[in-house]
This record gives sequence, structure tokens and C-alpha cells, in this order.
Amino acid sequence: APFGALPSKSQCLFSFPGVVSDLEPCFAVSAGHGQNLVTEDVTVVEGDVATISCRVKNSDDSVIQLLNPNRQTIYFRDFRPLKDSRFQLVNFSNSELRVSLTNVSISDEGRYFCQLYTDPPQEIYTTITVLVPPRNLVIDIEKETAVEGEEIELNCTAMASRPATTIRWFKGNKELTGKSEVERWSDMYTVTSQLLLKVGREDDGVPVICLVDHPAVKDLQTQRYLEVMYKPQVRVSQNYPLQGLTREGEPLELTCTAFGKPQPTDMRWLRVDDEMPQHVVVSGSNLLISNLNKTDNGTYRCEASNAVGKSHADYMLFVYDSRAGEDGAIRSVDHAVVGGVVAVVVFAMLCLLIILGRYFARHKGTYFTHEAKGADDAADADTAIINAEGGQNNSEEKKEYFI
Repeated sequence: APFGALPSKSQCLFSFPGVVSDLEPCFAVSAGHGQNLVTEDVTVVEGDVATISCRVKNSDDSVIQLLNPNRQTIYFRDFRPLKDSRFQLVNFSNSELRVSLTNVSISDEGRYFCQLYTDPPQEIYTTITVLVPPRNLVIDIEKETAVEGEEIELNCTAMASRPATTIRWFKGNKELTGKSEVERWSDMYTVTSQLLLKVGREDDGVPVICLVDHPAVKDLQTQRYLEVMYKPQVRVSQNYPLQGLTREGEPLELTCTAFGKPQPTDMRWLRVDDEMPQHVVVSGSNLLISNLNKTDNGTYRCEASNAVGKSHADYMLFVYDSRAGEDGAIRSVDHAVVGGVVAVVVFAMLCLLIILGRYFARHKGTYFTHEAKGADDAADADTAIINAEGGQNNSEEKKEYFI
């Protein structure tokens, strides 16, 4: 063909001798208007299988071929001139050329070209992206055993991944924040995340988890269990009496319990600001007073220690009179009885006052009514007074004598 002229389809087919480079000039022109080829980008994990599909929307029996990033022909129709057995034909027809690539590596990444022998020729490309999961995931801890209150450093490293991975930290179910650094080696990335953690006794035995977020892998994580040493936790409990007052003449038994890491080996009882009474019996973690008296009043302390430190718990003893509880109960009963009697008396007096009030009100009305009888028919006021029932004259007329 003359210089600058586009070779015809027949010329391309005729000139194909099985040498890849001879075909390249035939497909150097990309199609513009009326593109008839369809393909998609491919993302694959290293070592897996990538499938490339070149499809024709409206087939006219034109020839389809697939080229690699170096523009070497992988498949021409159903013929594979490239001597790489990892490429296998999955499907060939007038409308599709589908090829698989097994055991994908980083070197396979790039653009692959789908070409269609039309007039003018058409070409599109698909991109293969290769993902590489981290080769290794390791947690390094500054101290295998930490002491409560210390700040320790943990480092998690995800090596040789593509793209760079994201590292997340968890302590139990709680997510923590670390600080990450990324190093690039050729086409690979190594990420190291640092976590500073102040530990307490509640962290002992809790797992610290390093988890990877990466598109090539799911649920990739590693963990280390924290070992934290802490001073004892001390508690004093009263065994006897279980309930009620500590009274004269009765016994008292106390027990001291202590937990720590390492487990406390030294435990002792003492009396705060005073000497321990001679009749007090101490047996290991127990303290016994068989016959309480008021001279025993005071604060009794249990101390426990281990390699980390010392802790204590106090018990305040107050000895009551021997009948303190009984007298209080009797007084409570007496007060209840007296209160009930007073309530009954008050209620009876209120009822009596109501009855007397109604009685006096009724008799006062009768007196006023009778006083006016006989005065209604009088001609004037004087006559009414004279004729009124209960007047002086009338009173004398009403007198009766019995012999």
C-alpha cells in the first residue's frame, strides 16, 4: 500500500505469515464513529485466572483478534500464534473471542487490545489489573509482659502487597487508632502500623488484633494476647455474724481475699493506729475474735503484696452492748402500741364532739319556736307579748296545784 494509506482487509489477511509484527500496521488505527467492539477491564488476584472477552455487537463475520500489551497477537480467530500455553481459548464465534489467562502474575498487567477487521478497522483495549495480597502479617510487641500503667508499643507489618494495604487495630471488640508508614519496593508496598497502648489490669489476657483491609484478601488478621502484671486487689468479708450487730460476748470472724498478677504470696493482718489485741487469733487469711468486748473497737486492715506492689482493705469494728438489738426491738413494739392507743382515743373524742354539737343545735331551735306561740293573732305588740306562750301572765295561768 502507498505510504500513509490504510491497508485493506484482504491485504492484512494475505500478508499474515504467522509473524506477529507483520500484522501490527493493519490495526494501528482506532475506530471512531460507529464502534462495534465491546470489552471490560479485568481485576484479578495474583495466581488466579483472568478472562478477557472481545465482543461484537453487530456481527458481520469480520475477523476478531486479541493482542497483548506488547501488541503481539495472542489469538487470531481461534488460532494462537503466541507460544504461551497459559492463554487458552474459552469461546470463539463471529460475535465473541473469549480467552483465559491462568496463573496471572504482575508481569501480565497492562492493556490488551481487541481488534476487528472492518473497513475501517476497529480497536479497543481492556486493562488487566493484578492484585497482590500481603505476603506476611506479623505483630511485634515491645514487651512480652507489661506492668499496669505502662505504655507499650506494638507494630504490625504487612509485607509486599499491591496496592498498599490498610491496617486496622482492635483490642478485644474495640477499634484503636495506629500510625502507618508505607514503603515501596519496585511494584510492591510494605506497610507498618504502630500502636501505643497504655495497659491496665483489665487488659490482661485480652487479644490485640491487627487486621488487613485489602481488595485481594478477606479476613486476614493476626493477634497477640496481652500479659499485664498488677498489684493485688484486696477484700475483707465478715463470715460471722452473717447479719446483725457485733455485740459484746459474741464471736467475730473475718476473711481476707487477694487477687493479683503474680498471685500475692505475702498477706498479713494489723490494727490501724493501735496494737492487735492479744486474744485475737490470726490464721492465714482469717481473723477470729471469740469473745468481743468494747476494747476491740477499731480499724482492722488486711495487707497483701506481690512483685508489683502492695494493697490493703479495712474493716471498722464497733462493739455494741449485749442487749442492744433486743432493747431496740422492745422499744419499737412499745412505741407502736402507744401510737395505736392514742389514735383510738382521738377518734372517740371526735365522734363525741360531733354528737354533742348536733344535740345542742336541735334543742336551741325548739326553744325559739315555742317562745313565739300565741303571738300571731295579737292586735299590737303589747298584746302579742302578753299572749305569747311562755310569757309571765300565761305562765301563771298554766300553773297547776296538786293536793
